[in-house]
Amino acid sequence: LNLVSDHTRPNSALGLPSGGEVVGDLAMARYIARTWSSSQSNMGQLILGADDASSQSAIDQFVDYALIMSKKDEASRIKGIAMTLNRILVNQTFVASATSITLADIALYAGLGFPSQHAAKVALNKALSGGNNNGILRWLNVLTSHPAIRQATQLAVGITGNDEAVFDEDEYTKLEPLVAGMNALEGATPGQVVTRFPPEPSGYLHVGHAKACLLNDYYARRYRGRLILRFDDTNPSKEKEEYQASIIEDLAKLGVKPDVVTFTSDYFPTIRGYAERLIEAGNAFMDDTPQEQMQQERMDRVESVHRNQTVKETMDKFKLMCSGKAEGAKWCLRAKIDMSSVNGTMRDPVLFRQNAATAHHRSGTMYKAYPTYDLACPIVDSLEGVTHALRTTEYNDRDEQYRWIQKTLDLRPTRIHSFARMNFMYTVLSKRKLTWFVENGYVTGWDDARFPTVRGVVRRGIDIGSLRNFMCSQGASRRVVNMEWNKFWAENKQEIDKRAKRFMAIDKENHVKLTVTNGPDVETRSFASADCHPKDPSIGKRIVRLAKEVLLEAVDADGIVEGEEIVLMRWGVVKITKVDGGLEGTYLPDGDFKAAKRKLSWIASVAENTPCVLTEFDNLIIKEKLEEDDKFEDNINPDTLATSDAIGDAGLKALKENDIIQLERRGYYRVDRPYVNETKPLILYMIPDGKAKAMSGLKGKLAHR
Repeated sequence: LNLVSDHTRPNSALGLPSGGEVVGDLAMARYIARTWSSSQSNMGQLILGADDASSQSAIDQFVDYALIMSKKDEASRIKGIAMTLNRILVNQTFVASATSITLADIALYAGLGFPSQHAAKVALNKALSGGNNNGILRWLNVLTSHPAIRQATQLAVGITGNDEAVFDEDEYTKLEPLVAGMNALEGATPGQVVTRFPPEPSGYLHVGHAKACLLNDYYARRYRGRLILRFDDTNPSKEKEEYQASIIEDLAKLGVKPDVVTFTSDYFPTIRGYAERLIEAGNAFMDDTPQEQMQQERMDRVESVHRNQTVKETMDKFKLMCSGKAEGAKWCLRAKIDMSSVNGTMRDPVLFRQNAATAHHRSGTMYKAYPTYDLACPIVDSLEGVTHALRTTEYNDRDEQYRWIQKTLDLRPTRIHSFARMNFMYTVLSKRKLTWFVENGYVTGWDDARFPTVRGVVRRGIDIGSLRNFMCSQGASRRVVNMEWNKFWAENKQEIDKRAKRFMAIDKENHVKLTVTNGPDVETRSFASADCHPKDPSIGKRIVRLAKEVLLEAVDADGIVEGEEIVLMRWGVVKITKVDGGLEGTYLPDGDFKAAKRKLSWIASVAENTPCVLTEFDNLIIKEKLEEDDKFEDNINPDTLATSDAIGDAGLKALKENDIIQLERRGYYRVDRPYVNETKPLILYMIPDGKAKAMSGLKGKLAHR
C-alpha cells in the first residue's frame, strides 16, 4: 500500500484497482482482509473469522459495537468497552478468538483511540485505574506490543512528516535524534530493523558505494537492528577474491562492522527452486532470441515467439541451460510479466543465464547457470529478513519488478527506501573506466590518492567521521546531483583542523636566508616552546629550533624593506636591518606582534632539519560533467601529480604513517611515508581544504583543489 496524507479529504479512503474507492477505516480493513484471504496466505481469513459463520458473526457484532461506541464521548466509550471486555477476556486472550487477533480486536482497539504510542497508553491506563480492569489491561498490552500494530503506527505517524512513533519511554530515550539530512525509516520499529549492503565483488569500493554502506549502517545502528554485508556474487565473469577481500578491508576503513556476512551464491540452489516455481506457475519462459533482437523487441513491446511455450517445454529448456551443455548456452529464463507495460523493466526481464565457461570464485564449476541480480536480490532480501532495502533512485523503475517477484513467489515483502546516488564533478565512478585508468598506468593502483575509491580518498586524507557526516547530510535527498569536491573537503577540513598538529616547512629550492644578528649560534642548540595546536593546548607542546640563520620562503621575502618589522611565527618579532646583499635583522624580545604586517613561516638553518617531499594532486578528468556521448579518454588531465622538495621541522621525523598535520601557511597534509633517512625522506600528501585558493601566498604547482 502507498500511504498518502491528503488533508482535503474528511475521511480515510482506499483506492481500488477498478478506479473506485472504499471510505472509512473499518470498511478499508474489511476489504484488505478479504483481498488477503483470496491470496495464498490464510492470515486474512483468520482476521475475518475463516469460513466459520458463527465466528464471522461474532466478529461482525463486535465491529458494529465498536462503531456504535465511537459516537460516544471519550469517558463513556472507555468505560463501556472496558466493562464489555473485562467480562469476555476472563478466560481468553483475544475478543472473538481463543488464539489469534481478529478484526474485532482491531476495531475495539481503534475505538479506544488506537493507544499504541507511549503517551496514549499512559493516558488510557490512568483512565482505567481504580477498578478491576485486569482483562482489558492485559489485552491492551498484548495488542500494543504486537509487531503489526507497531508497524502500522509508525507508518501512520510517518505519513505527514519525518516524525517517529514512541512506543516506550525507555526505548525513545535510546534512539538518537536523526542526523540532519536523514529521514526516518518508514515503518521502522527499534530492535527489528534489518538493512543490507549488497556489493558485487567486481571492483573496489568508491565514494558512491560509501554513501550506500554508511546509510545502511546508520539506520541499522540507530534502530538497534542488524546490518548484513551480502556479496552479490552472481556473475563469475567479473568477480574475484581480490575484490571481495578489498571490500571487507574498505568497510573496516569506514568504521562499518556488519553483523553478518553472507553470499548470494550460498542461495543458488534455493533461487533455482524459486525459478522453477515461476516456471510451474506459468510465470516464466525460456528464450533463445539474440540479445540485440531481444532488446529491440522489449523497446517495441513485442512478445517473444517463445512466450507461450508450455510449462514442460520451459522446464526442459531450463534444465538444459543449467546442465552447462553447449546447446543450452543460447537459452535464458525470462519472467512473463507485461510486455505492454510503460515500465520497461516489467517487459519480461531475464532472470537466469548460462555461464559454463567461467569458474565461480567460491563455488568453482558446481553451477553452470546463474540468476540475475533482479531475481536474486528480492528473494534473498526476503529470506534473510531484510526489513528495509535501501536502493538508489536509479532503481526506481526496477522497484516494481522487485515487488512483483516477491509477491508472485509469495515471499515476505521488503520495504524499499530510496536515496539519490552521489556523483562528483570531474570524476568517473564507473568500474570499467576506473579499471582503464589502472591498466593504462594513469594511476599507481586502486589506492592512488587521485582515485575516487574508498582507499584512494582515505589515502588522500579524508577523516572517516567527516565522510560519514557528509554522506548522511546528503542521505534524504532523492535528487541526483553532481557534487563539488570542495564541499566534501570543506567538511573534512573542519574535522581534521581540530587535531592536526602544526609544523613548518620551507621550499628547498625557492627560499632565502635571513640572518638574525642577535640570534643564538647553532652550537648553543637553543629552542622555543610552542603549542602543537594554537587553539587546543591540551594536544601538547613542541619545541622549535632557534638559530642565527633562518630560511624564509622566497615569495614571502619579496618586497621586504629595511626597517620593516616581521613576525617569525612561534618565535617573535625581527626588525629588518639590511636587505641588499642578504637579509639581516635583529630579534626584538618585546616586539609588537600585532603591528607587524608579515607573519611568516620559517625554519632554522640547521643540519637536523627533516627533508620532505610535498605531493599535490589534481582531477583526472578536465570536464566538469561527462555527457553520455563524451569519450572520457578525450578528457584526461595530463597534469595530475606534482611534487616539491621541502625542508621541515626536525619534529616531523617523529610522525607516523597516516598522521595528519598542518604545515603552517601551506595547508593540511597526510603522512604517506614516514621519514626513514636522507635518501628516504618524509612524503606528505596535500589534503584539499575546500577553498579555491591556498591559505597564504604559498601557491603549489597545481590548482588548489
